[in-house]
Amino acid sequence: MTFVVTDNCIKCKYTDCVEVCPVDAFHEGPNFLAIDPDECIDCTLCEPECPANAIFPEDDVPAGQEHFTALNKDLAKAWPVIVTRKEALPDAKEWDGKPDKFNLLER
Repeated sequence: MTFVVTDNCIKCKYTDCVEVCPVDAFHEGPNFLAIDPDECIDCTLCEPECPANAIFPEDDVPAGQEHFTALNKDLAKAWPVIVTRKEALPDAKEWDGKPDKFNLLER
């Protein structure tokens, strides 16, 4: 099992989670983070660090967001690894908790 970054990360991109990842499984895109399932060791450290509650165990991804499992895998292959915390996007607080942001994902 792996952890999956889901819809609520889009346009927030808090990076608190990347600092606690012992295997550098996070990858950074313009307005979203992805977890490489081949690197993730299921340590559970990232999930409680996400201020947006956007990280879930693969088996607990919210209904309707299952496609984020494959999306994380695909994006992790294309995006660079991120290992240090950065400031969230400027309007992250405005976007935190807004549903159905998939169409706003920048690749």
